[in-house]
Amino acid sequence: MVRCRLNLPGSIEHLIHGRPEGAPAQADQMEEFEQRLNETADRVTVALDALLPRAEGPEANLNSAMRYAALGPGKRLRPFLVIECGRLVNADERGLLRAASALECIHAYSLIHDDLPCMDDDDMRRGRPTVHKAYDEATAVLAGDGLQSIAYEILTHPDTHGRGSVRARLVERLARASGPSGMVGGQMIDIIGESETLDISVVTRMHRMKTGALISYAAETGCILTEVEEHVRRALEGFAHDLGLAYQITDDILDATGNEAETGKSVGKDAGQGKATFVTILGLEGAKERAGHLAAQAKEHLDLFGKRADVLKSTVDFVLDRRS
Repeated sequence: MVRCRLNLPGSIEHLIHGRPEGAPAQADQMEEFEQRLNETADRVTVALDALLPRAEGPEANLNSAMRYAALGPGKRLRPFLVIECGRLVNADERGLLRAASALECIHAYSLIHDDLPCMDDDDMRRGRPTVHKAYDEATAVLAGDGLQSIAYEILTHPDTHGRGSVRARLVERLARASGPSGMVGGQMIDIIGESETLDISVVTRMHRMKTGALISYAAETGCILTEVEEHVRRALEGFAHDLGLAYQITDDILDATGNEAETGKSVGKDAGQGKATFVTILGLEGAKERAGHLAAQAKEHLDLFGKRADVLKSTVDFVLDRRS
């Protein structure tokens, strides 16, 4: 149950050859980005703390597991994209924060279910035990279900937007992005990849659905909350489309080259399960080059907004640089 109302305010070369020497302006830009990313993460955590049910009553263990998953450590990148893309189109801050919180609930639910023994069977997530390890498998399933329901409860509340038609659009788009046409469908293709050989077109489709769909929703949210011109909506859509795939290719690279201490989760599982990834299909250097090409395209989509989009352009660099 939603507990209260919220009125809170507001290149690939370095992957292959190492970062070029002397880039003070870029360093300052990344410092500003990291500060804003951390500030947004804190705001979303505070919002979620208020929106999620307290761990009390006979169902306390369920609520505790939901809070463990949603309030735990994390970059909150998807909520960050909701708020930063929304600011570019002057969307209402309260609506953006509530939509960002709803999206984080969906993301947290997906991670709980993704880690279950019947799925990826992971024991660690973000450097600590996964929900089914910290609690138990049945509680983890219910915690994921609960977070999914809470997400739509948040979006349908009048505090998110005064017009019911706008709230309905937010719900419809998130349902599509997270359901069989998006994240859940992508996960199904991922499971098929354990027993069948997937070509690059199917792997690309899988990633656009499994990861890219929610990132696209994050970029689209502000356009739903406020009226924008079609070319503005298309620019943000193109940015998210390319960023989402670059994000997943970087994930494939981390799974092949990272270590558990840095990533906070198991690595090398894709190769162990014989899954086709951008790394297995294109090779490590080819995957890096593909990610760099997509990153450059993502930034080009933002040129329309001038310097106002500098923080979002830094998001692209962050995605390529990340180690977790």
